[in-house]
Amino acid sequence: MELGDQHGMSATQRLLDARLCPRYKLNIAIRVYARNRLVVHGQTVDISESGISAMLLVEVSLGEVVRLEFSLPFGNVEVHAMVRQRVAFRYGFQFVEASSAKDVIGRTCRELAVDQATIRR
Repeated sequence: MELGDQHGMSATQRLLDARLCPRYKLNIAIRVYARNRLVVHGQTVDISESGISAMLLVEVSLGEVVRLEFSLPFGNVEVHAMVRQRVAFRYGFQFVEASSAKDVIGRTCRELAVDQATIRR
């Protein structure tokens, strides 16, 4: 039996909820500021309203909260995110504090949804 968090959601429910946000291909430069380390430069792979993935050549610890900086068509984004997964050089980040960046990320995801839906047809 899973215990719920303060909102009554189990870990499984939170994971499923996070996956409800569609991902969109996005290839832009990203800067990752990890604890006790200089900036790590990388390239994004995709984005959703709940997170972003990127290719990094320098290891970042799973579970660590980092600061991300990247530029989207509707503005520059600076957001804190948790390193959720790593497969080889590809890292998955979940936004943990995106209040100021939420509008820019959301607008970009909606624009990418339209653009990428047109390409698939």
